[in-house]
Amino acid sequence: MERVPGEVHSAIKAFLASRGVTFREVHHEPTRTSAESARARGEDLSIGGKAMVLKVGERYALFVLSAALRIDSQKIKTFLGERKIRFATTEELLGLTGLAPGSIPPFGRPITPFDLYIDNSIKVNDRIAFNAGSLTDSIIMSTADYLAASSGTVFDFSERTP
Repeated sequence: MERVPGEVHSAIKAFLASRGVTFREVHHEPTRTSAESARARGEDLSIGGKAMVLKVGERYALFVLSAALRIDSQKIKTFLGERKIRFATTEELLGLTGLAPGSIPPFGRPITPFDLYIDNSIKVNDRIAFNAGSLTDSIIMSTADYLAASSGTVFDFSERTP
């Protein structure tokens, strides 16, 4: 899937505006990790919404959790009734979304072609910050607005990093 630079970022802003959601944009140097993104935004790492595409059985799905945590694959397998899950490769991400790792936004349809699952850790903070379809553009918005606009399935699939 070929994407024009900035297309996803523009789509997110239009999607949020159509729902009357207020948000703040931050343009920053390119960031590849959640820690780099948090520093560039001037936010705590836990505020970051880390969006990860996993292959679950024979389909791909998007999982969003606090950037301070990591995915517990057993919890996902149990909740979804699947035996096999794995992270999407860089090539799969590019083919499915046209986006590089680190730029995937925390939205399923209509922004990305995935079912969306949101970890309970997102609900802990009053706001969420995320890379919005680019490595240089972030959006910060209220968690309540994010949860309402994204319409994801919320359950517990995170664990603390060692």
